[in-house]
This record gives sequence, structure tokens and C-alpha cells, in this order.
Amino acid sequence: MNAANKQSPVRKLIQERIRTSMDGYLMIAIGVALIIGGIYLLVTLFAASIGEAPFTAVLLRVGMMVLGVFTLSGLYMLQPNEAALLSLFGQYKGTDRSEGLRWANPFFSKRKLSLRARTLNTPPLKVNDKRGNPVEIGAAIVWRVEETALAIYNVDDFERFVNVQAEAALRHLASQYAYDDGEDLHEGETTLRAGMDVVANAMRVELHSRFAAAGIDVEDAKLTHLAYAQEIAQVMLRRQQAEAIISARKKIVHGAVTMVEEALQGLSERNIVHLDDERKAAMVSNLLVVLCSDKETQPIINTGTLYN
Repeated sequence: MNAANKQSPVRKLIQERIRTSMDGYLMIAIGVALIIGGIYLLVTLFAASIGEAPFTAVLLRVGMMVLGVFTLSGLYMLQPNEAALLSLFGQYKGTDRSEGLRWANPFFSKRKLSLRARTLNTPPLKVNDKRGNPVEIGAAIVWRVEETALAIYNVDDFERFVNVQAEAALRHLASQYAYDDGEDLHEGETTLRAGMDVVANAMRVELHSRFAAAGIDVEDAKLTHLAYAQEIAQVMLRRQQAEAIISARKKIVHGAVTMVEEALQGLSERNIVHLDDERKAAMVSNLLVVLCSDKETQPIINTGTLYN
């Protein structure tokens, strides 16, 4: 048969099954009672026997003590937000989520697993944004184990799985958004720098889908580091400075034009002075120079007439 026609084996996903354990204090009492009872009966047997004690009677009393020790070996303790995966000779039997001193079949293998929230602080990664610019991005992810069986039996090392998938999610997320606004972006398009909340929600959704195979639940995810890569940081800083200067100049010019318009309108309405178009143009030019200049202007006093 051709190897290409062979069907790959279907991977079996082991879902979590809740298993109720017994009260450990009750089993301590039973185990101690068996041990003490076996010792008492054995001492009583030897004291009552003039000769040698019957082998069967001795074996029965020793068996009671061994059974007591065996019973005590089934004890284990669980802290709050901790679970124990129970397996028998390699076969998964269930997960115990109880608290305190518990008891289960001594033949069960008991693997404890923390269910507490954990924080993954990813180091800054150098990735490419939507425009292809290299940027550095990092995130803090709060996660916890939700499905214990998937975390232990579906992946080899769920903590390493979380680290790798978080890095892959960050790289994919950065490629979906541009770092900052630009001429090539549509109006209202989300960017990494301006749309932190939208980006964080998108990251949580992607992390949840990636972690689902290991039974991991994402409680929170936020970007903690976002910057241009070092090789283009200076260039982008000058670009941002230029954009800021242009934006400031636009506001200054808009304000200056408004002020000149109000000045001309006020002079005309109050009949203070009548100017022809040429003199109005000269006045507008002078006012705009004074208002828009980033340096102090030196006034020139005309001691003659308006037209001299």
C-alpha cells in the first residue's frame, strides 16, 4: 500500500473526569486502628501461647498491620486551587479537586497540579508590523489550568507549550496591525500604538484558541512593551517629530488666519481705517509673519503717512 494512502492515527483527547475521594481523617483512624489492633492481638497471642504460636494466627495479625500501613499509604493532601490526577497502571481514572486531607486507592498514582493563576511576562520580541517595519513587542499574560487532563495528557509540557504559543500569537498579532498611523492606512484603522484595548482583546481571543488544546484558560493579556526596533528608532523618531511640527504649524496658521480675519473685520466695521486691496494684502502679510514666526519679530515704525 502506498504510504500516501495510509491514514494517520486519530489522536485521542482525554477529557477531565471529576473523581470524588474519601475523607482522609476517617481513613487515618481506620489505618491506625488496624495497626494497633494487629499489634495488640499479636502480643496477646504470644502471651497466651505456652509453646509456639500458630503460624496462621500470626500471619493473620501481621496481615492486619500490613493492611493498616497499606491503607495509610493512600493518603494525600490538596491545597486550595490544587488538583490531583489519579491513574491506575497508566490508565487515567479522574481528577480530584477537593481540599484538605484526602484518601484514594493506594494503587492510584497521584499527580498534583496547581490550578492557581500564573503570569507569563514575555521578553520583548523583534517582529514585523503590518507595514513590514521591525518593532519590539512584549506582553503580560495571566493564565490558569482549566482542564487538567488536557494539560497533562494532551501536551508533553504545558508550561513550555504556553511559552511557545504565546510567542507565536504575539508575532502573528503584530503582523495584523501597523505600529502607528500613516498615509497608507484607512481612516479609523486600528494600530498597535493607538488601539491598545482592541489589540489586547484580539490577543486574548487568539491566545484562548491556541491554548485550548492544553486546557489553558486566558484570564487577561496586556501589551507591556511596544517600540520601534533599534535600527529604525531614530528614523521613526524624526518622522514623528516632523509630523508633530506639521500638525502644530497647521494649528498656528489656522489660528493666525482667524485672527487676521477678525482684525480686518473689526477695522472695517468700526471705520477706523479704510484700506485698499494692496494695503490689505500688505497688512495680512505682516500679521501672518508676526503670528506664524517661531522667533520674535522686530517692529518697524512708519513716521510718515500710510502710503509713504
